Amino acid sequence: MSVYDKIARLYDPWSVSVVEDVDFYVAEAVRSGGPVLELGVGTGRIAVPTALAGLRVVGVDSSEGMLEVAREAAARAGVELDLRFGDLRKPPVDELFALVTIPFRSLLHMQTDDDRRAALRAVRERLAEGGRFVFDVFTPGHDDIVETHGRWLEREPGIYELAEWDEERHTLVLRVMGGGAEAELSLAWLPIEQWRTLLEEEGFVVEELYGWFDRTPYAAHEDSIWVCRRRG
Repeated sequence: MSVYDKIARLYDPWSVSVVEDVDFYVAEAVRSGGPVLELGVGTGRIAVPTALAGLRVVGVDSSEGMLEVAREAAARAGVELDLRFGDLRKPPVDELFALVTIPFRSLLHMQTDDDRRAALRAVRERLAEGGRFVFDVFTPGHDDIVETHGRWLEREPGIYELAEWDEERHTLVLRVMGGGAEAELSLAWLPIEQWRTLLEEEGFVVEELYGWFDRTPYAAHEDSIWVCRRRG
């Protein structure tokens, strides 16, 4: 059972204000021509608009609860999503894709370099020749850590989160609570150059590195958005 099963119905209300990444990922999908593989598809927050843009989307997630919500969202929108239960390190897909995405910082759930490398290898194996890999992550600033550490904050009406940061270990335990649901999420971040090294060692060329979804060039921002190409 995935920890996200506990908050599958809370997830969309919790992330309702996060909309800045949707148009970016849809544009990348349209640019690729499809098909698109989205790893960590969640509730279909990005997959549904991508399908509405006319692209075939295969979505993989390790939470059956989140996939159920995504199926309902797709039905309401009148689009088809090929949704599959599985781990992003070993996605249950055999075909090749013009674009593979891991949106909304989902790679931060990989806790070790072995896990990160396994995920990157899985992406590379499923990219068609000339295919691209797009993802986003964060590297928190000290000020943000100080402002949020150990404090319950109301992110949306009736939905609270508590961040417990470990700057030395580069880990975050995030507790989410609301509407009778509660979950504890574990994430781990890397400095930007370590991401670059991992990508290069796992066979990717970094084509673009943005600091925000408006395609502002990266300049030591907390957020980083990566557009990569499979090498060779």
